[in-house]
Amino acid sequence: MIDISKLSRCYSVRILEQSDVDMIREICEQNIIFYKYTEARPTRENILNDMQATPPGIDLSAKYYFGFFDDQQMVAIMDLIDGYPKAEIAYIGFFMMNLQYQGRQIGTAIIGEVIDYLQSTGKTSVRLAIDKGNPQSTYFWKKNGFEVISEADVNGWTKLVAERKLT
Repeated sequence: MIDISKLSRCYSVRILEQSDVDMIREICEQNIIFYKYTEARPTRENILNDMQATPPGIDLSAKYYFGFFDDQQMVAIMDLIDGYPKAEIAYIGFFMMNLQYQGRQIGTAIIGEVIDYLQSTGKTSVRLAIDKGNPQSTYFWKKNGFEVISEADVNGWTKLVAERKLT
């Protein structure tokens, strides 16, 4: 079980709810580059579905869909799965920064704090998928210590499975 209150020392962190969908959509719509390389679209319906989606065989209790806040301003959104694809691995299903906070190393600081916490819980690695061809995402995740370990086809879109070892 993940204690999301321990994921950041700089920002308040809370589970996102249906009432947050418009704020989430606004942040997603700002990130035009991301949506050039994925089939996903930042619609209300898709966001609501994403808030409840889990990988096959993973219970909803292992999913944490939360935001990082600076006072009332949402800085970033993260979808984190505890114990996927194995118990000792955490999976970042989604991470998006508010455009106003990009380019100032804030995203890197957030990922660093999340990684530190996950390591303290005994996780041995963190995985995620990068949309192949997306230069912004590829650069960000590689800069943060993630290495591509495989490719996967998801509905006709190639995803780069990346991992960061914590041990």
